[in-house]
Amino acid sequence: MSSNIEEQIQQERENARAVCNTDGSNAAECAAAWDAVEELQAEASHQRQSKPKANSLEQYCSDNPDAVECRIYDD
Repeated sequence: MSSNIEEQIQQERENARAVCNTDGSNAAECAAAWDAVEELQAEASHQRQSKPKANSLEQYCSDNPDAVECRIYDD
């Protein structure tokens, strides 16, 4: 899924560059094209942050960060 959104971001970047080269960097269409890029980047970031926990211990520690099993010791 993430590679698909990365492809969409790249396509929107190319589109934004083309629009801005054609219409000028101050054109409303140029700003709208870059807004589309930013929205896709935000979605990609959201997807990375909301990945499911890798295993049951990570899920448990997420729900119970003070549990003995979840303590992290620095060396």
